[in-house]
Amino acid sequence: MKSRAPQRSVLLLAAALLLGAAGAYTVKPGDTLYSIARAHGITVTELMRLNGLTETTIEVGQTLRLPGDSAPTPAPPPPATSTPDGAPLPQPVSEGTAQIAGVTISAPISLRMGDAFVLRLSGPRAGQATVRFPSEIGEDVRQPAEKLTPIGAAGEYVVLGRVVLGKTTPVVYEVQVGGDLVRGRIPVTDLGQRVQHLNLPSSISRKLEDPGRKAEEAAVEQAYARRTPQAWTRPFQPAVNVKAQSSAFGQPRTYVAGGPVLYHYGTDYPAPVGTPVTAVNDGTVVLAGKFPVRGNLVVIDHGAGLTSLYFHQSRILVKPGQKVKRGEKIGEVGSTGLSAGPHLHLEMRVRGEGTNPAGWMNRIWPN
Repeated sequence: MKSRAPQRSVLLLAAALLLGAAGAYTVKPGDTLYSIARAHGITVTELMRLNGLTETTIEVGQTLRLPGDSAPTPAPPPPATSTPDGAPLPQPVSEGTAQIAGVTISAPISLRMGDAFVLRLSGPRAGQATVRFPSEIGEDVRQPAEKLTPIGAAGEYVVLGRVVLGKTTPVVYEVQVGGDLVRGRIPVTDLGQRVQHLNLPSSISRKLEDPGRKAEEAAVEQAYARRTPQAWTRPFQPAVNVKAQSSAFGQPRTYVAGGPVLYHYGTDYPAPVGTPVTAVNDGTVVLAGKFPVRGNLVVIDHGAGLTSLYFHQSRILVKPGQKVKRGEKIGEVGSTGLSAGPHLHLEMRVRGEGTNPAGWMNRIWPN
């Protein structure tokens, strides 16, 4: 009896040639739709359409059709698993999701500068992961590419991220579990705001040159450097019972004619003097005092690298070291420091960088 192997080989070759007329690729370990699409100069959407895919999950050994080529597209070599020095080589993330060593990673599809966001990690080894944001290296941020430990329990964890104001290049993150490493990129867009020229009178602007500013900056930097456990379990709430804003978050502005363009790291809420100011969530007061620019200031450490700051108050009703609860009164609206009228300036800082307060309100995490 003759073997059917030669006949089967001919059939397989014919099928390969038929697919090769349009181009074909066999999925290998470590491949993602994103890496395959990038290697062949097409988009993930086009690759999914050509293959009738409804999700980004693919399997090793799966054959994918590619756009029409005059000859079969040669398959790229299997991806390396480590660098020449033996360090793990990061694998790209596809469409905001990836899996690594049994851990599923979910990331935002896009961000705007000034956003706070979270990476979500799930799976039995999620708590063993470490996360870095290497795109911060070379940027004007505090402790760039700091190694972060996920927060959570029972296989569900998050890592808090931030997009510095002025940044429009993608956020790059790396998640490592044991010897495995995955890298993802999140596109970033700007806020589309025009420069605001305040031209403050000298009676106010001279506070920018106050000798006490050095001590003021040192005090807030010390608060930003704190790394304590997460203190809140409920959604964040507004600090004042007003909806109007007199100056939006992220507004580029000059304070004096011809002065440098600086960003507005918080949101201003105009309100009458004496309006109650309340804690946006549970935490510990780490700074409470009067300063040249921020005026009567309260800083609350909420843990997880998050601090909230309350500027320009007329009265301060808390002391450093005091534990406060969400909604607890901590002071009253005023116009102290660098202020031209009564309002509350609220900041939400992630590891020292200003993030949009609106992204926190009525949520436990910003996304």
